[in-house]
Amino acid sequence: MLDPVILSRLQFAWTTAIHIIFPAISMGLAPFLVYFTWKEIRGAGEPWVSLRRFWVKIFALTFVIGTVTGIVLEFEFGTNFAAYASAVGGIFGGPLATEGLMAFMLESTFLGILLFGRERVSDRLYFLSAFLVALGSWLSAVWILIANSWMHLPRGYEMGTRAGQEVAVIVDPIAAYLNPRFFFMFTHMQASAVLAAALFMAGIAMYKLTTTETRRQFWKTSLKLAIVAMLLTAPFMAIQGDSYGRHVYETQPQKFAAMEAVYETDSNVPEYLFAIPTSLEGFTDPSARDLFAIGIPGGASFLASGGDPGATIQGLDDMESLQGVEGEPPVAIVFWSFRAMVGLGMWFILLSLWAGFRWYQGRLLKDKYLSGALMLSIPLGLLAIEFGWMVTEVGRQPWAIQEVLTVAEGVSQNLTGGEALLTLLGFVGAYTALLAIWAYLVRRLVIRGPKESTEEVVAE
Repeated sequence: MLDPVILSRLQFAWTTAIHIIFPAISMGLAPFLVYFTWKEIRGAGEPWVSLRRFWVKIFALTFVIGTVTGIVLEFEFGTNFAAYASAVGGIFGGPLATEGLMAFMLESTFLGILLFGRERVSDRLYFLSAFLVALGSWLSAVWILIANSWMHLPRGYEMGTRAGQEVAVIVDPIAAYLNPRFFFMFTHMQASAVLAAALFMAGIAMYKLTTTETRRQFWKTSLKLAIVAMLLTAPFMAIQGDSYGRHVYETQPQKFAAMEAVYETDSNVPEYLFAIPTSLEGFTDPSARDLFAIGIPGGASFLASGGDPGATIQGLDDMESLQGVEGEPPVAIVFWSFRAMVGLGMWFILLSLWAGFRWYQGRLLKDKYLSGALMLSIPLGLLAIEFGWMVTEVGRQPWAIQEVLTVAEGVSQNLTGGEALLTLLGFVGAYTALLAIWAYLVRRLVIRGPKESTEEVVAE
């Protein structure tokens, strides 16, 4: 028998996984566009004019596809998760509505000026447009993550009754919307978006530099700016991730235990940097005895406690059910996703240092292994975001709102399994097609590259 809960979760997971690609690239490219426009209006000449023109096209294309895929997500709250929307819509709906009114309005309105207004408005207004487009893209993340962080750490509300149904009523907006989780999530998301966009830009630039002799200054400048962004964001992600992990342990111990596959309460728990299962059971139900792992002794305890490698971590088997709700996060998904995210993060640090060192040596374009690594890493920043999002969302299971509402309770009561399957298949097809169209159009823009310039000057 088809389960509408499982199918609805799969549908929301698929549509979110595809959608997050586009805002991540938009938010990551936004600071670059502001910088390019600033250099252009300051009279720096080429390649800054071409940089602004070319990357604005990529940004605009990504923004359009991201808008289409994002709107559908909000409708899914009404179709598949109507009980959730009824119970917490008074709190959850506010940030979503504000995101549309504030962030989307800024981004869409001033993107038009950025695309078509260079010869029609003053330099000052043109730069302001670039800044407001970037501000709009980052404000989208602010409001979405305010809503999402409340799901992980609900604060500033009381449960009341409306028309015989139990609903959440906001009593302290500041506590609800500026809860501690928001600041961790926003910082982590924005840094990862800039890093993903930098990897995207660096890989494309290196590909062009190894396959064509035209516009080399343009692509060199793109590559060097991307490397600077990688050097700033990759190490920062590791430092910020450490404090984020500690916050997760303090507020969602079940999720932290799943991230480290800690079943029994123990002290001096290692942090596995590398792990492979020694059996199929070790993959589907990871635990220390079924893994070949290389780790830091006491690393997980150190992370959880904020400095004590001998600290005790409570295991999943020793946690009491919360408010009578049985169930725990799917450990395998959370554990392996966390390993993949951390592993990619370490690769990004190594890659950025490698590229920075070759740049310092003056051999940035002479290391064929570095060239290949940068090109192969084009999608890896986005892949790391996907793994991180899986840790965040799957690790909260079985809750939709932590310790308030389960996912099963939030699914539309009258939704049948057949209806859920039909829409799931439709959205898998539609979102896959949109992703393919986006990839095809980006590839065309990259293959064509920026127009030839007669004013190619060094722009260091």
